Amino acid sequence: MNLQGKIINVLGDSITQGVGTTAPEHIYHAVMAKMVGAKEVRNFGLSGTRLAKQNGPDLWGAPFTERYLDMPDDADLVLVFGGTNDYGHGNAPFGTFGDRTNDTFMGACHFLFSELIKKYPNARIVIMTPLQTSYDQNPSANSGKPLIDYVDAIIEVAAHYSLPVLDLYRTAGICPRIPEQLTRVMPDGLHPNDEGYRVMFRLLLEELGIAADLTIAGL
Repeated sequence: MNLQGKIINVLGDSITQGVGTTAPEHIYHAVMAKMVGAKEVRNFGLSGTRLAKQNGPDLWGAPFTERYLDMPDDADLVLVFGGTNDYGHGNAPFGTFGDRTNDTFMGACHFLFSELIKKYPNARIVIMTPLQTSYDQNPSANSGKPLIDYVDAIIEVAAHYSLPVLDLYRTAGICPRIPEQLTRVMPDGLHPNDEGYRVMFRLLLEELGIAADLTIAGL
């Protein structure tokens, strides 16, 4: 995909917002936009937010299934990166594949992915799964499921709509349960540091089929 002069919308949570970086220009999508010569990257990352609607007041902010409406319709590439907070501190039911409303996690995936296709009929939409964390094998306090079950739900629903998925959980090479990885790329066990964001950037380029000389770029 040629992103020269193109517009990128990115919908996400704290990692997309840039928590863990030393500066905004080190966020994965900002590095990618600069590297490929994109016209603009719009950051719709909001820390703590989830895909699904929560039961009761949500102090973190509106879910992805509502905030996607804030994104302008003229994007050429749309990236969606979430699910960790649904697992970590969400209270919506996990749901089933047949759900189609944003009241459950699986229903929210269906709702969001289908609505994005309608909103961006000419754009490329790429879904990104959660990264591994230092605690992702623990059962969710809400659903009793580990993070990988949320990852697999995202992949299953995306496949239903023929949307490409960048499975960061399985392919990023980031496993913060290993102390050396924790120190190098994810010091708090949840948010990548600058080096971790560079890992994500490289994988995004591969997913989009973009060849770039990372040596020249200092990456």
